[in-house]
Amino acid sequence: MRSLMEFLSDKWWMVFPLMAFAGRWAGGWRRSAERRHRRRVELHALKNQAVEAEKASTAEVGALMATHDATNRRWLEYELDVGKLIDFPLMTDVREPLTVAFLRAKREADGQRPANAEDLRSVSGLDAYRQAVNNFAVALDVAEREARRIRDSKFSGPERERLATARKLLMIAENSAATPAERQAAYKRVRRELDGLIALPDVTLAALEEKLAPELDAGPRAAQLHGG
Repeated sequence: MRSLMEFLSDKWWMVFPLMAFAGRWAGGWRRSAERRHRRRVELHALKNQAVEAEKASTAEVGALMATHDATNRRWLEYELDVGKLIDFPLMTDVREPLTVAFLRAKREADGQRPANAEDLRSVSGLDAYRQAVNNFAVALDVAEREARRIRDSKFSGPERERLATARKLLMIAENSAATPAERQAAYKRVRRELDGLIALPDVTLAALEEKLAPELDAGPRAAQLHGG
């Protein structure tokens, strides 16, 4: 201990370089710690940005669902309107490749659709849904253009006459000024004229029968009353 004290008393001047060295070391350690902290903060921010970048915008999903709904409504105009199917029979003809293509595209879009906009959170899922909706809209556009171009040209002369007759009868069936008996008879004849020409989807028939339900019910009741 004594020798150490003698050494320190003899080498007191070394305290200053040692203090300077200690100060530089402490400063270097502090700067290194600050750099490590900044890197951790930056990495955390980058991770958060990456997570946010992978999230789909709820507003964007909602807008895409609205486009999907609008395209479905365009298709339902054919499914729920016998008159439009008589005018453009290709739209329900599953023998036509363009009809098959847009029905397949519709199924794909419906399958990709989320129940709610908030349910679709990934960018990859949004991209897949967007592509499916776009394919559906384009396929429907193509099928509509072709249906309007050819109309009833693929039918023979007698078949076109039957379609024209069905169109006139449909006007009577849907005419509220006609009697229930006239509307009921016209409806039945529409079905006969179209049999074998146009395959009416069940939903189309259901929509027409719902529209004519009071008249279809009134006809038998009137007959019963008359017979009684």
